Amino acid sequence: MSVNVLRTADGWYAVRDQRAVRIRTAAATTAALLADRDAVTAAVHSTDAGVPVADLAVLSPVTPGCRVVAQMANFASHAADAGLAPNSVPLAFFRKASGSISGPYEDIVKPAHVRLLDYEVEIGLVIGAPLPVGTEVTAADLARHVAALVVTNDVSARDLQLPKTQFYEAKSYPTFTPTGPVLVLLEEGDLDRFAELRLRLWVNGELRQDMPASDMIHGPLKALRALTGFQRLDPGDLLLTGTPVGTALSAPPKPVEVLGSLLPAATKWRLFFKSQAKNPKYLRDGDLVEAAVATDDGRLDLGRQRTTVRYAR
Repeated sequence: MSVNVLRTADGWYAVRDQRAVRIRTAAATTAALLADRDAVTAAVHSTDAGVPVADLAVLSPVTPGCRVVAQMANFASHAADAGLAPNSVPLAFFRKASGSISGPYEDIVKPAHVRLLDYEVEIGLVIGAPLPVGTEVTAADLARHVAALVVTNDVSARDLQLPKTQFYEAKSYPTFTPTGPVLVLLEEGDLDRFAELRLRLWVNGELRQDMPASDMIHGPLKALRALTGFQRLDPGDLLLTGTPVGTALSAPPKPVEVLGSLLPAATKWRLFFKSQAKNPKYLRDGDLVEAAVATDDGRLDLGRQRTTVRYAR
């Protein structure tokens, strides 16, 4: 059975029902906590009554300073919505700045120059063992390398991402990776249910994304096998595994796309962003964004984050 852990400014807590028991550890980072599983186990089995979860000011359970890697166009529904053939989408990655990590209840702050702010609910894999370049990851030892799961939101400035044909800047501003609320420490067999996890995201109560992880094109095993071919990963690092259909951005109809390809780049993007500015699904000042991931039976529950969009002045 998985163990849910919360992080606050004064330490770590193991969740039991709706109460949280302090974990007696000196760990200041996610990596250090993962190395102190005995302290987590002791808190879970403690007779300490703990405190109500609702009384805690919860921070991101993934501490900044880690590597943040993300998979691109990794859900069949999202790939099709982007005008791609899901069975031909390659396994591809991009990086995000770790400074983009924020708490599950903090505001998402849109920089003043960003016009088209989008959302992407994702499952984050938290690495639990060193993965030097060249490590061979197998199905048998995958659970040793993936220590925990978290809810993440890959917030994206589409008007920066698309014309520049790169993701790093558009997805790396502070607060562009809300993470948590809980760090779900996996026990034996938990990872076998990964495909059953359902990703959902609401904006102002309207359900925008709702899809199980079985819609994923390239699963965790394939992703880690590819990453270790060129990228070192360490405990506490975070891998975002893609988002399903339902984001604000959607591919234009094929005839429009063909016509656009015939225009000069500056003209094409000017017309595209003029049309996108009319799209009501992009995030606005004051919007409430909620993201949750869980199996339908609730046995594996990564929690629900609630963040409010604020425009920088």
